[in-house]
Parts: sequence; structure tokens; C-alpha cells
Amino acid sequence: MIAYLDNSATTRAADEVALLVAKVMTEEYGNPSSVHHMGTIASNRLIDAREILSSTLKVTPQEIVFTSGGTESDNMAILGVSRAMSHSGKHVITTSVEHPAVLESFEELKREGFEVSILPVDGEGRVRLSDLEKAIRPDTVLVSMMHVNNEIGSVMPIEEAGRLIKSVNPKTLFHVDAVQSYGKFIIRPRSMNIDLLSVSSHKIHGPKGVGFLYVKKGTRINPIGYGGGQQKGLRSGTENVPGIAGMALAAQISYTDFDEKIGRLREMRDYLTASLKERIPDITINGPERESVAPHIVSVSIKGLRAETVLNMLSDKEIYVSAGSACTSNNPHVSNTLKAIGLDTDLLESTIRISMSHYTTREEIDYLLDTLESSVDTMRKFYRH
Repeated sequence: MIAYLDNSATTRAADEVALLVAKVMTEEYGNPSSVHHMGTIASNRLIDAREILSSTLKVTPQEIVFTSGGTESDNMAILGVSRAMSHSGKHVITTSVEHPAVLESFEELKREGFEVSILPVDGEGRVRLSDLEKAIRPDTVLVSMMHVNNEIGSVMPIEEAGRLIKSVNPKTLFHVDAVQSYGKFIIRPRSMNIDLLSVSSHKIHGPKGVGFLYVKKGTRINPIGYGGGQQKGLRSGTENVPGIAGMALAAQISYTDFDEKIGRLREMRDYLTASLKERIPDITINGPERESVAPHIVSVSIKGLRAETVLNMLSDKEIYVSAGSACTSNNPHVSNTLKAIGLDTDLLESTIRISMSHYTTREEIDYLLDTLESSVDTMRKFYRH
């Protein structure tokens, strides 16, 4: 059987989503900027998508900006806001465990003369609010923080952080990378003091190459690209109508029967972590316990074996997991997140990430567990590092 357990890297598109994308591509292929009937049909798809996506966050449709995915959303939020607000200050804050799309954006701001503060995390991968409070200054224009860590599943104290930021400096804007949390958590930007929120479609069973950025009304933000002036000039270029329609449907599906779906995911994660501890000797589950961890991500270090060795063995048996974030797989390096949480040095290169989705079955989990149990001891004898 095939066990696809790399859903934090990408999910398979839902069947309904794939059918809708194909329909829009082949039957409703007008340019949404065109004034004729075909253009109007495409334009209405964008209007409907904004309505659906905004409803999942309880914000207004006008606050949704379509992008090519999480990376562009992060870039647009961080670079666009920091440049627009530079007259008020050139100090920005992020954390040591962010996605490269965020950290590289902050590196670019450094080159542009901004001062960057990078906050450490505790052993569970969570920012200490006391560190955040100390870091905020009168000239701090932006704080950017992920909601769920893509490698170990830690849930940041987003609501508390938003409240703290606005109490210390009401002018400081708060950006949240919700790529791993949207569809898995109820997110309310208004009550959580979030000014900008990044989302990616292919993490929620939508198509790749599309995402959106929530931008709170009144937020000062510059475009990072220029062209035909679509989306009020903030994000020029003909909109990816099929992808956007598919993303909106995927979001709608994700938040339908939400509690039931997330409850099932949490049960699956609990079963997986308990079984790993019981059946595989000398392993470490990284990150926080149940209350502060995402329902779909498990990070496990298998002492004595390189992650690459384990991945190759599992892949041969059509079991697909990841050695950390797939977004950097073409440039292998020791995970910043694992180093930041203080993981033992001998475990840094022995960590795999197992990530589930609403389509993951108990049979897939059992197949993974049986394979690891029957293989790890033998592999340690021959491949121990």
C-alpha cells in the first residue's frame, strides 16, 4: 500500500477541487479584467472566492489579496509593510524558527538598512512573551511570527502576542504566517490583533501556486511587484482564476464539520505518538505535548540513524515522510528549528517529520509503525552514525 504522510509539504487536491479547477480552466477561461461576458464569469469567480475566504476568518472580502502562495504572501506582508512604514521606524522583529520565506525577507530588510531582532524560543519551540515585550520599541514597525511551526508543530501564543504588541506599541503591525495552521485552527484576525495573515492553498487540499494574504483595512503596505494594477495595484498580474476558485472550495471544505475533522486528526496524532514511544526504542518526540501542538505534525528523532537513511528505506516501501521542511529539501542543512529548541547534537540529523491530513487513514499509520518496528533495529546495526 501507499502511505502518504508528508502533508505539511503538500496535500493532494480534493476530488471536488480538481474537478472545479478543470471546469474553470476549460469552460470559464475568460480574463477577469475583460468587460465581456466570459470576463464577467471569471470576475465573479474571484468575487465568490473572496466571500468564502473572508467568511472563514470573519473579515471583509476587500481585505483578501490573492497571491501565488505562502512565500509571496510572506514577502508581500514583510517587505510591503516595512517599506511603507519606514518613515515611522526601521526596527522589525521575528523569531528564530520561521520559514525561509520570512527569514529571507528579513535578511533583505537588513540590506535595506532595517534593524532586525530575532527572538529565541523555548525547548518546545514557542516564543516567550517576556522576550517579545522587551524587544518592542517605539520604532518597531512590524512583528512577524508563524502560528504553527512547519517542522515540529509548535503552536505560537498568537492571541497573547497580538494583545501584547498592541498594548506596548499600538502602531506596530502584526503579521502571522498561518500556512500550517489555516484549516487546522479557528483564526479570527480582528480579535487576535492580527494585521496581516499568510495562507497557502496546497496545504489545505487546494491547488499549488495560489494563496492569499489578509491585509487589515487601513494597513499601509507597498506593492512588491508592478504591472497592470490588478487588486487595487497591490498585486499586479492576471489572477489565477482556476487556482483561486479551487482554493476557496478547499477552504470551504476544510471548515465544514471542522470540530469533527480536527478531533479525528488529534486522535490519530495521539495514537501515532503513543505507538512510536511504545514500539520503537531510543526515539524522541520533539516539540510540545498535546495542548500546544498542531493536530497534524509529529517530529521524531530516531537515535543512531540518519534521517536520509530512514527516508530512503520508507520510500522504497512507498511510505512518504520528510526530513524536516520540504521547502528547503534542495538545499540540505541542519534544521534551524531543531537547533533553536536545543535538540541534542546527535539527534539533529536523525529527525523525520510525519504529517497527516483529513484523508490519512489508520491503516497508513499502522503500515508506517509496522515498517519502522521491523526495520529500525536492523538498520541501526548496519547504518548507525
